[in-house]
Amino acid sequence: MTELDEDDGGDFAAVAYREEDFWDLYLLPVALTQDFKGLLHALRQQPSISGSIGMLSIGDDFFVIVRVYGDDVSVFLSDVTASVDWQVARDVLEYLDISVPDDEDLDQVLPAGDMSVLADLGLDEMELGALAGDLDLYPDEVLASIAERVGFHQAFQRAVDSMG
Repeated sequence: MTELDEDDGGDFAAVAYREEDFWDLYLLPVALTQDFKGLLHALRQQPSISGSIGMLSIGDDFFVIVRVYGDDVSVFLSDVTASVDWQVARDVLEYLDISVPDDEDLDQVLPAGDMSVLADLGLDEMELGALAGDLDLYPDEVLASIAERVGFHQAFQRAVDSMG
């Protein structure tokens, strides 16, 4: 487990994976919240029957879900407008081959990427879109809700609580 510095404002990177019937989740180095390529590399190191699921929670602003399954990589960014302020969000958009939005397009929260990233695990596109668009929830709260729906909430909560 990695302790977070107070300067990181609660940002975290985590990886969830399933071994047989059990999910495990652990925190990755907080530096990966700013290193998308490093995150992809870390996720590829996790052997799992259903691939590994990476989650980034960045401040009060946005979250990223990445699923690596063999050579397949699916990526979801909760808000494209985050790319204006955050390099890691720009890196995600670049990976998805999506342009950074213009100033006039910054008035609404729009997700980008694979909305069905977790559909086979019980979180369909509409539900993920609704969670991403819920401005009353912080990114870590949305990820906790996603963890609950997919089935690794206990492991998620244990990891987040360890950040203390």
